[in-house]
Amino acid sequence: MFKVHEHSRFPDYLSLIAIYQAGVSEITAVEIWQEDCQEWVCMRRAYGAVWDMPNPPRGQPEGAINVRIQVTGSSGSKWVQLKNLIPSAWKVGAAYDTSIQLD
Repeated sequence: MFKVHEHSRFPDYLSLIAIYQAGVSEITAVEIWQEDCQEWVCMRRAYGAVWDMPNPPRGQPEGAINVRIQVTGSSGSKWVQLKNLIPSAWKVGAAYDTSIQLD
């Protein structure tokens, strides 16, 4: 689950907190899909489980932001894509369920 951090300012600054991260794996990178240039853009690890980005993408035509996370554990690293995780009109304090379990 990701929660929009209280220091976020729509639409200019997005900060996400990874919460309820079960399992022994760690989230080591977070990227957001930038539709206009067709590439993944890295978020900065601000501290702990908080990831942030100035001027985040506004979402795809259907209105949601795609996120992918890199998960690292004892079996190595892998990317997990979370399609349409965050609505383009996200709100501070809102939590979005990833529906994934980290091993």
